[in-house]
Amino acid sequence: MGEERNNDPLGQAALDYLSGKRGLEIKVQSNIVEDDVIPVDYLFRDFSQMPPLEQKALNHCTGKVLDVGGGVGSHALELQKKGIDVTLLDTSYGCCQVARQRGVQKIINDDFYTFEPEGKFDTLLLMMNGIGLAAAIDHLPVFFAKVKQLLNPGGKLILDSSDLRYLYIDEDSYCHAPEEQYYGEVMYTMQYGTHKTAPFEWLFIDPALLAQKAEENGFLFNKIAEGEHYDYLTSLSLIN
Repeated sequence: MGEERNNDPLGQAALDYLSGKRGLEIKVQSNIVEDDVIPVDYLFRDFSQMPPLEQKALNHCTGKVLDVGGGVGSHALELQKKGIDVTLLDTSYGCCQVARQRGVQKIINDDFYTFEPEGKFDTLLLMMNGIGLAAAIDHLPVFFAKVKQLLNPGGKLILDSSDLRYLYIDEDSYCHAPEEQYYGEVMYTMQYGTHKTAPFEWLFIDPALLAQKAEENGFLFNKIAEGEHYDYLTSLSLIN
């Protein structure tokens, strides 16, 4: 279960950071922009260091919470401080080990789509563009079906995403991605030292399209807030 221990860039970087190493970076390659890096210390941010959308998201979590892709536990730890019953779910073995050492009480090292919980949840939290787990627009029905399996009646999904259309804007013109592919479908590879992922699909979705797809799959779209650069936070409530 979980990601292979010898191919876990995020987890190994987090373990190294916890052991005292600093200045660490995870290399990120994609098929749409130049290579980038994730500073590892950013994974360990506390509430005061989180962007406003993340802070708002945590304040909207209620009931029993599943923190999907919870990483090293920064969100789960803040929810625990509030007395909220939160479970962290992540495929990275290393991240789960770090989260446990940081004090996260409930941790499951498993994949979102294969995870079979003993009970259901009132809130699913998917931050840092967690809906990317859907991989592509055509896969959204499978994604929403899994969300329904995990939620209690009346439950909600809290997530953030970004409208990547800004990458195709040239002055006053808008250049579409190829017709056969939605412009928010991105292919990524991540690397830290000898740890490197296979290429994987990740979805960014604009709010109008997400509202449409949510309704088609039995969810009510409610935009909570907008960020400063085409990003937004929303709550998708399960329609009974």
